[in-house]
This record gives sequence, C-alpha cells and structure tokens, in this order.
Amino acid sequence: MRSFWRTLGRLPRPGTGPRRRLSGTGLDRALLRDIGLVVLADGVVGASFGAIAVSAGQPAWVPLAMSPTVFAGGAQFAALYIVLGGGGLAAAVIAGLVLNARMLPFGFAVADVLDLRWPAKLLGSHLVLDESTAFALAQRDPARRRAAFLVCGALLFVVWNLGTLLGVLAGRTVGNPDALGLDAASPMVLLALVLPTLRDPRARRAALAGAAIAVAGTPFLPGGLPVLLALAGLVAVARPGVPRPGPGERIRSRAEGRA
Repeated sequence: MRSFWRTLGRLPRPGTGPRRRLSGTGLDRALLRDIGLVVLADGVVGASFGAIAVSAGQPAWVPLAMSPTVFAGGAQFAALYIVLGGGGLAAAVIAGLVLNARMLPFGFAVADVLDLRWPAKLLGSHLVLDESTAFALAQRDPARRRAAFLVCGALLFVVWNLGTLLGVLAGRTVGNPDALGLDAASPMVLLALVLPTLRDPRARRAALAGAAIAVAGTPFLPGGLPVLLALAGLVAVARPGVPRPGPGERIRSRAEGRA
C-alpha cells in the first residue's frame, strides 16, 4: 500500500516544470478537464444512487457500504433494483458479478499500469473502471498512462462516495429522485467530450450511421442491444478502394522523403 501512495506522489503534477515535460508525461490541462468532467458527472450519479436507495426505504448504511466496497455504478444500481423489486440477496450479488465481469479484460489491458507490489496492486485493482481504463488506454506514454489511470480512479472513488453520502442526506426530502434526471449527467458529459471529434467527416458518418441503426432497432430489440448494434456504424468510417500501404511501401516513402 505504501508503494501505491509513493507512486501517486511521484506522478508529474500539472503546473510544475517546463510545458514540454508537462505535455509529454504529465497531465495537461485538457486531460485534467476531461477527467474532471467525467468525475463530476459520476458524482452526480452517485448522489442519485444514494437518494434512490434511501427514498425507497433502504437503511442509510446500505448505499454507504456499497459505494466504497463494490464501487461500480452499474452493479450497484442493478443490485439495488433487484432488491427493491423483491429479488433475493443471491440474485442481486449474481447480477453485480455478471456486470462486473467486464472488468477482467480491463485488468489485462492496464496490467502495465499496475506493475506494483502486491498490496499496492490489489488496492489499485479497485480503481479499474470504465472511465479510468479508457483514459489510460488513450495515452501512449507509460508515465502518462499510469498518471491518467490513478488520478482518474482515485478522484472517482472520492467523488462517488461523497456523492452517495450527499444523496443519502437528501434522499429523505426528495419525493422521487428519478424525476430529477440525475442518471443523465454522465451520458451528457461523455457526449460533450465526443462532440469535438465530430468535426471529422468520417467520425460524423460513423456517428450518424450508428444513431440511425440504434433508433431503427429500438422498437424491436431488448434494452441495451440497440446500443451494441450501433457499433455497426463504424463501417461508415472505412474508405473502400483505398488500400493501406504495406511495410515496404512505408519504408520506401520514408527513404524518398529523406532523399
């Protein structure tokens, strides 16, 4: 555990050192802004979880215990709704385990980030989330990958649990937390992060095709499947008739460029 916190302490801090070093291995302002927006949105969703649990009649200790131990929004909401719907504890646990099964390949994907001693590795594995993994995999530099993963995961842990606490405190006064639309905060922030990429015509074609496929399949498919089917929109990104250059052609083009 000490090595985990020492690793956090050795991470490059924004605003220190020359700008070249900050953009090369540290967390620049743009990346910190993106992490902060996602963390803020997840904190709002955590507040929704605490408010829904308490307003539905659950003791306050239930959401307050689930958030630090389970620490997975989808699994927590699934388990909560199963219990509220009359399901047993075993069904709630199984549902949470099934949803969290996706974390196994995530762990392999960020194995280099958690190249620490075993106690620190176990602690760091608790931060393997959709968001922290996505930010880590988006970075090419190893130091930047680790910084993005640990900072995003640690901030999410703190803000998610604070949000749950605030939701529990407000849950008694809010009649119907679902009416506030708090669950929409995270998708809206993710949409805001994606919008700049739509300047690329290929990205726009893929997004529009995926949206059309999802809308067309919604009346006929179970919930969740239209979103997965929308991945077929990536076909619109491909440029037919434009072959990718092979290794020999790339080497030849570099040699001609030097000449």
